[in-house]
Amino acid sequence: MTSALNWFEIPVANLDRAQPFYEALLGQPLRREAMGPGHTLAVLPYAQPGVGGALLAGGPPPSAQGAIVYLNVGPGLDAALARGLAAGGQQLGPVVDLPGDMGRFVHLLDVEGNRIGLHAHR
Repeated sequence: MTSALNWFEIPVANLDRAQPFYEALLGQPLRREAMGPGHTLAVLPYAQPGVGGALLAGGPPPSAQGAIVYLNVGPGLDAALARGLAAGGQQLGPVVDLPGDMGRFVHLLDVEGNRIGLHAHR
């Protein structure tokens, strides 16, 4: 096993609102896929093999109280944060510099009410 994580889903109530937010935040398009009756995904970009994830409409409700998913925003944390704020996200606390070469992170509340993390290596 190379990674304990292989897939994640961020719950959304309104995919038409959430997808443009994440596309602006990441600066890349998401791919929509039907996932059985009542469930639709907007798949985030990822290399295969690798860890993938998606926005999930039709599943559990969004929450700022659950697990925190950290999205890799490359070396451009400040730019990604600015895009996320411009797209309607809310910053939850300061940008945190991690020790050594672990990088930096910040938490955002997305347009659906989920707490997410943005992480960048230096």
